[in-house]
Amino acid sequence: MFGNSHTAANGLPAMLEAMLKAARPGKSVAVVNAPGFLFLDERERDAASLSLFQRQKWSAVVFQAQRYSSSGTVDYSIAEAVNWVALTRARQMVPVMFPEWPRRGIAETPRIFELHISIAALQPACVAPIPQAWDLALSRFSDIVLHASDGNHSSPAGAFLTASILFATMTGNSPLDLPTFPNFGVDDPTQQRLRAVADDQVKLLSPHLYCPNDVRF
Repeated sequence: MFGNSHTAANGLPAMLEAMLKAARPGKSVAVVNAPGFLFLDERERDAASLSLFQRQKWSAVVFQAQRYSSSGTVDYSIAEAVNWVALTRARQMVPVMFPEWPRRGIAETPRIFELHISIAALQPACVAPIPQAWDLALSRFSDIVLHASDGNHSSPAGAFLTASILFATMTGNSPLDLPTFPNFGVDDPTQQRLRAVADDQVKLLSPHLYCPNDVRF
């Protein structure tokens, strides 16, 4: 996984790994988070990121931390993200775009998601509907806290919901089939409700609309 603190917070990579292992019993599964909290344009010049990318043929590579303007008034380059996707496809790995959830109280889901769609339009990539899943969960369950206190990062529940969407994106499986995980800092009833949100969201907006044509789930 290539991202910044939004990817790393609350052990999101470990959550995703546990979900994948539960769905693939007997298979060797490892989710590796690239070192450092970097934007995608910075990772192009980062030796550790390049080394991890080239270390082996990964099944999928998740990309988070495309720069975007919080005010909506600045256009940042997507060329670096497009290049990462192209490199991923050249190595016959599945590129997965990880659009960030909206900040608390700010209606920015369409802008964030469309930015990542613009990347996939130039180089095919799966695009996980993470911002929409957060909006759906917040509209259904006012008692579930998805944001950290800063209103920007995730809480454990927010990380769990995000991992559930990534799981569905990377496997094509329903999050409803997953068991309860006792060590995520999210209680069983909340996990059940968030799995249902994730399942509904990927049915409402498939994460596979922009995947490469040769990707099968």
